[in-house]
Amino acid sequence: MASPMRSLFTDPDRYLQSFRLFLKNSTEHQCMQEFMERQLPAVVESIGNGKSAINILSVGGGAGEIDLLILSKVQARYPGVTINNHVIEPSADQIFKYKENVAATSNLENVKFTWHEETAYEYESRMNEEKKSEKWDFIHMIQMLYYVKDVSATIRYFHSLLEEQAKLLIIMVSGTSGWETLWKKYRSSFPSDDLCCCISSADVKRILDSARLKCQLHELPSHMDITSCFIEGNKDGEMLLDFLTETCEFSKTAPPELKYQVMEELRKPECSQERDGKILFNNNMSVIVIEP
Repeated sequence: MASPMRSLFTDPDRYLQSFRLFLKNSTEHQCMQEFMERQLPAVVESIGNGKSAINILSVGGGAGEIDLLILSKVQARYPGVTINNHVIEPSADQIFKYKENVAATSNLENVKFTWHEETAYEYESRMNEEKKSEKWDFIHMIQMLYYVKDVSATIRYFHSLLEEQAKLLIIMVSGTSGWETLWKKYRSSFPSDDLCCCISSADVKRILDSARLKCQLHELPSHMDITSCFIEGNKDGEMLLDFLTETCEFSKTAPPELKYQVMEELRKPECSQERDGKILFNNNMSVIVIEP
């Protein structure tokens, strides 16, 4: 009999709901913000030298919270310089929220926004069709490489669009995170789909090494509170389990044995730690900065 389990990506609304709950329960954005505050200024130090305009490409910009922080750091380094900020984002809902966030943010007079409602692959295909190869001073891909079919080809394509002093910044889950442990062990038991692949910074580092691309790696400690996952019938807990397993209604549709194994795994020190009565999942991330 076919498994009733289905991929979370077959229900875009539930995916977005579970993603927003993940952000609320994790320190993901906080640790990214800390990196942007403390270390991004050195990364963008020379991207606009001698330029009358700086061109930035955000690949998978989401609702723009992190993009706006990046822009503020570029503005601080190059006051008054025009910034052309192009955003590739396939979700119309996320673009709508991005535009709301822009409207609520001051000091963006010198920033021109252009949104492309498409995937990274669709953007690449369109550029090739139009025989365009626009060059960029800064490209960032934050938590989006899981959603491309060919990670190596995607990195190579966007790397080829870098100007001489430019940088390509990638943020994704670390090879030391609980995601790596959980997914390497149970990926084959979860519903498969073509929309998401299980990779970590360790995989990307191997790709970069084999392509002989120079990069710097920064590790960002982060966690997600998954205590509610262990409370039977808790709606938030069920939604977070969906996000962790990328399975729609995992609690209700997973075979009892698989559910038991996953719940046990989530409690193990390789995945989580208990602190002050809470179960905190290891959500460590890596920032990879790639040179032209």
